Amino acid sequence: MLRPAPFHQDLHRSGDRRPHTYDGPRPQHAPLALRQEEPLSDLDAFIAGLPKAELHVHHVGSASPRIVAELAARHPDSAVPTDPEALTDYFTFRDFAHFIQVYLSVVDLIRDATDVRLLTYEVARDMARQNIRYAELTVTPYSSTRRGIPDEAFVEAIEDARRAAETELGVVLRWCFDIPGEAGLAAAEETARIACDLRPEGLVSFGLGGPEIGVPRSQFKPYFDRAIAAGLHSVPHAGETTGPQTVWDALTDLRAERIGHGTSSVQDPKLLAHLAEHRVPLEVCPTSNIATRAVRTLDEHPLKEMVDAGVLVTINSDDPPMFGTDLCLEYGVAARLLDLDAAGVAALAKNAVEASFMDASAKAALATEIDDYTAAWPR
Repeated sequence: MLRPAPFHQDLHRSGDRRPHTYDGPRPQHAPLALRQEEPLSDLDAFIAGLPKAELHVHHVGSASPRIVAELAARHPDSAVPTDPEALTDYFTFRDFAHFIQVYLSVVDLIRDATDVRLLTYEVARDMARQNIRYAELTVTPYSSTRRGIPDEAFVEAIEDARRAAETELGVVLRWCFDIPGEAGLAAAEETARIACDLRPEGLVSFGLGGPEIGVPRSQFKPYFDRAIAAGLHSVPHAGETTGPQTVWDALTDLRAERIGHGTSSVQDPKLLAHLAEHRVPLEVCPTSNIATRAVRTLDEHPLKEMVDAGVLVTINSDDPPMFGTDLCLEYGVAARLLDLDAAGVAALAKNAVEASFMDASAKAALATEIDDYTAAWPR
């Protein structure tokens, strides 16, 4: 397996430490403490320049409004708006089921390998602007291969974009191939086959996404067993829109090493204790949870309960443009929920490094970069 390249202080020479802004539409549902027209606070400026890793962010869900609109214009049979401003309303979700419906309509815009490569590289470009050094991008090959993109062409497109992103942007991308749970066992078989047989160099993990209600984790055990036997890590979504039993199922049946979301874990003290004792990280996505109605309000978000229980939590953006957010803004939300100063935010960023699937030397390099940046703050 290809090892991540060392992290360097000069990866973003053209835009290093510049103030962070988000230039896409802001859906009304995004309950963010920051708004684009407000000046950056000292903490927000610290977050903007902080070297970061992200572990729970979706490939198609990271398509910027500009790219979504461009793809929609190329495929006029789609219901997706071609006006970036109109995407504000389009990306306002009634509930989780409606979010899935909208998400799949954007997936349908990715119809050939050129679309795949363009999307992947542009996602990395947006990450570079946020000083994201390393990301494990959740990719759903089945969504593209079932639309006629050959699996070899799909893999080559993301790999070509990955290599270019590392060389040209200084962003190290790794893949989590995930099963779209709503598509059933046929999708699981196809995802496992592509992951295990083609095994791109950037692939590190195997996941399960999509709706949880009516999609039990246990049915996917044989496919996770196959992926784990092939050397991949297990990182299923669980406990986002269902109760803590789904998290237990992911741990026992799918041998999860990290849990995507895990929001309902706080309902079960024994589960929280288990996650804390065994250092099973939770990939927490606060704004996503509000946007999809998995949690009603930010005041009710269980992030603080997770931290207080000693669980290793990481902060992530999930499907950032769809939720009017990005990783910098999510760190701002987390800082407010947890009442963190700059040192506390840096510690949170190091959680993502610890929970990542980087090798030891790459982890040490990025952790050191975070420490050096923090020690030099403020400039």
